[in-house]
Amino acid sequence: MSRPTAVVSSAIELDARGIRIEGSPCVILCASLFYFRLPREQWRARLEQVRASGYTCVDVYLPWNFHETAPGRWSFEGGRDVAAFLDLAQETGLYVIARPGPYICSEWDGGALPAWLGLDPELRVRQNEPRFLAQVTAWFDQVLPLLAERQYPAGGPVIMVQLENELDFFDCVDRVGYMTSLRDQAIGHGITVPLIACSGQGDIEGATGNVPGVVPACNFYPDDDSPDIEPEVRRYAELLADRDLPLLITETNRRHRTLRRLLASGASLIAPYLQSSGWNFGYTPSTGNWGAPGNFMSHGYDFGGYVSSTGAERPEFAQGQVLARVIDTLGSRLALATSTVPRVPVAADFPTSSSPSALDLDGGGQLIVVPHLGTADTEENAGTEKDAGTAVVNGVPVAVAPDSCPLMLVDVPLRPWGYDGTLALASADLVAAADGVLTFSSEVAVTVVLGGSRVEIPAPAVGAPERTTVDGLTFVALAPTDAARLRATDRDGTVHLTDAPPLRSRSTTPPTVVREDVRRRAAVAPEAQAGAHELPPTLESLGVYRGRGTYRTTADLTGVDELLLVGGADIVDLSVAGRVHPTIAGFGAGRRIDVREATGRVAVEAVVEIWGHANFDDARLPALRLGALRGLGTLWAVRDVTDVSALWSVHGHWAGLPAPTRVLGGWSSTRVGLPVTYTRDIRSDTASALHLRGVVEPLRVSVDDGEPRTVTAEDPWVLLSAGTHQLSVTMPHHPSGGGLHAELLALDPVTDWTCAVQDDDLLTGFAAGAGPAQEVHLPLALEPGEEAWLDVDLPPSDDGFLVRLDGSQIRVTGWAAGECVGRVWVGDRPTFSGGDSNILWIPSGWSGLTLLVRGAAGPGDPELRTLRLESPDG
Repeated sequence: MSRPTAVVSSAIELDARGIRIEGSPCVILCASLFYFRLPREQWRARLEQVRASGYTCVDVYLPWNFHETAPGRWSFEGGRDVAAFLDLAQETGLYVIARPGPYICSEWDGGALPAWLGLDPELRVRQNEPRFLAQVTAWFDQVLPLLAERQYPAGGPVIMVQLENELDFFDCVDRVGYMTSLRDQAIGHGITVPLIACSGQGDIEGATGNVPGVVPACNFYPDDDSPDIEPEVRRYAELLADRDLPLLITETNRRHRTLRRLLASGASLIAPYLQSSGWNFGYTPSTGNWGAPGNFMSHGYDFGGYVSSTGAERPEFAQGQVLARVIDTLGSRLALATSTVPRVPVAADFPTSSSPSALDLDGGGQLIVVPHLGTADTEENAGTEKDAGTAVVNGVPVAVAPDSCPLMLVDVPLRPWGYDGTLALASADLVAAADGVLTFSSEVAVTVVLGGSRVEIPAPAVGAPERTTVDGLTFVALAPTDAARLRATDRDGTVHLTDAPPLRSRSTTPPTVVREDVRRRAAVAPEAQAGAHELPPTLESLGVYRGRGTYRTTADLTGVDELLLVGGADIVDLSVAGRVHPTIAGFGAGRRIDVREATGRVAVEAVVEIWGHANFDDARLPALRLGALRGLGTLWAVRDVTDVSALWSVHGHWAGLPAPTRVLGGWSSTRVGLPVTYTRDIRSDTASALHLRGVVEPLRVSVDDGEPRTVTAEDPWVLLSAGTHQLSVTMPHHPSGGGLHAELLALDPVTDWTCAVQDDDLLTGFAAGAGPAQEVHLPLALEPGEEAWLDVDLPPSDDGFLVRLDGSQIRVTGWAAGECVGRVWVGDRPTFSGGDSNILWIPSGWSGLTLLVRGAAGPGDPELRTLRLESPDG
């Protein structure tokens, strides 16, 4: 099988020795920074902040559906002007790794695949399939020329272009054909910098198809405290070196202790995700995102990186500056190093790596890491001598602070720094080196061995460097806080630091403002009528890709005790005969609804809101499949319920003929865990649904010997047409039977629907308008299903506001300055992930806060109790 080999562009070279930019070897620290998650007016400041951290590169996704807002409607203006963002990156001195997809994941609506792709039943996303590739071509025709014009060094900062994203997580039938098509389009549009493709779980072939000209990269998300990071990463460094390629880590954790371990294990590119946080504005978050199936992404998009969503610098920011100084100081020695293990004995009295890594430095010597995976006894004592552990490196005991990973140097020639000798050992980070002086950063005492002399430099305090001179060579130790600000060190050891950053200017607004009075508009947002339909259509088929719709009908519920909703997503507020039922957020799973209080012909209404399309392909729930559509799904009247748990025939293990008859799951066998199949004929005169109650592990169900489908605990339903069907259920054997029960629900569809829609443009336009309003005083009580449009005055602020909402059973959407800011759900709700899910952020200068508050049925009464405007600085 052909494999990608060394890649050489006019300026960017990749091979087993690492990365060279215009001939200069380099190690690249790269921060994720997304223009689409920040207001345009903050782009430059965030880019400059990344540059100030010492990182030299940003990686940036380009979301397809952010720029193609409807079929054939393209937007690259304002906050979508990615060309301007790339130009700003160049102006601030940063390289860029551009990631145009077509699929990006990124906890973004649909992973950036436009929602309308799912309307074509023949189109198969992320496949070597003509219909999908035709759509991709339209996107690439827009975005690749823009990137080609901004490649390094002629015209811009782009040094690599990533195709696709973690394809090894997805069941792509023809990886070679698919990735070849993407590669050929990139080359055809003039992309000459390296094309890369990242593997999300280490399957290099699964991510790239081993297509020549596509460089494999790796995403690592280990447990930061794992002792086994180094051997795993070294293995990939070796595998890629066999292909004459460097180890490019395009995503990983954010802690610099872990990043140091990756560096020492052979990484030439280290790109933690997500160092510079942001926001999911409007209707752009995804649903899903692995973990417990069916979680929502919050408005805040923050996983604890070194810059918060509001731009605050966290302690990891200074750690990034120190690591960058070590990389700069070692220069090409480090950039051309090769991954290995220590050549000298290493031991430790603290939890550390199971197999420490080392780098053979170009020109001689090694860089060794011995990470201290423990923590300090107390926060106050962190980093003190009391808490330090002891490592023994080549027989020399050295102090290592808890929760640290010093980059130790062993047997390094000093001639390049103007000293004729060899540094036998230095136990701390070398952050500067010049003729006659070496400057280290450390929380604890530094051990240096030079020639036959061993020197112990006391632990430096902040603002109080420690100095000593041996054989004409001066050693200086700085606290990491000072090392982050190091400007220069004189030959006599005098240290010059950059000025401390000025305090951020604050507005005169108090840290917290409680709004008790708001204005409630008399009008509500209009609806666009979307016609009459026999069965409920998807919202996408009605032209709504982000937003919501209302479905209305009358149904004869005479003799009906319950309804069955199948396929409803994302958020369904169902009203039957005037009663609003608790909000359904089941991601398409079947949901039984008690309607015993309704009889005869009654009104049925459902308001369905899109939170966001799935960004992963999660088969456990229907709406979490990549490309799944949104809407009410199908509503069924349940006419009869029959227990069908008994009379199943057993096949498998040693069951002979005639097949034994048992209850479903009731076969007893010593072959625990091996699959056993149960079959039964089931007849219904109407459409029906088989409900498998008590599913724990996924089962395989086939109907009439058709293709088996997986049934999970999250969605234990199988829909059947009218007639007689043979069902086969295959499951791992459990001696107790697992408590599985089967029910057959006879169904009639609820039909004759009329629809009206409100897409995000319609809602945003209404929010930006004005009209009669009445002053109201909080708390504001609502009925389930009732909505209130509220206008809120904002005081002046230099930093914007975090709007924190306290209440129960409400969903709130916020707008400011003509933009949809985001959404908050207060009360009984699904699991959320991302940043703080209880706030809305109003950027500085964004005026005129408008809130749409909707009451939802559930525990407690819908109520907006307080509205607090908090300063991002706390």
